[in-house]
Amino acid sequence: MITRLSPAAFAAAVTDLAELLADVVSDGHSLGFLTPFDRSEAVAWWEARGPAVADGSLLVWVSRGPRGVDGTVGLALEPKPNGRHRAEVVKLMVRRDARGRGLGRALLTTAERAAAQAGATLLLLDTETGSAAEDLYHATGWIRYGIVPDYAADPAGALRDCSFFYKRVG
Repeated sequence: MITRLSPAAFAAAVTDLAELLADVVSDGHSLGFLTPFDRSEAVAWWEARGPAVADGSLLVWVSRGPRGVDGTVGLALEPKPNGRHRAEVVKLMVRRDARGRGLGRALLTTAERAAAQAGATLLLLDTETGSAAEDLYHATGWIRYGIVPDYAADPAGALRDCSFFYKRVG
């Protein structure tokens, strides 16, 4: 079951979200972080998202399993008046032992539906070129509009290309 976190539920889930983030980064997915990356850094990163969750500019969903949070996705709503028709899908993550069962696809679908309900008609995201996530986005109707070489470093510090996608919803 996938649930959207209220500000209070988000605060209560920070430790579980940090465990998930640390798991995904240690598995080689940067998500903006370099190794070594420990749990305290992950907690601090998630805690810093609290104000955005509280003001509604960041919507966060989780899927829980026996080990805590198995997956999450965020939707960052655009605050600029000329961009309120768009949003960005951020931090789609699935714990490595929960992969391969459709959870990533379900989380992505949840964010897409919520974006449409919020009035967003254009979604954006980016991911490492050649990654399993890129395959998911292609398979779910996202359109790659470009690749930027050496855009971001992987957790070990090696520069990787990044693919940028969009999708119309609603």
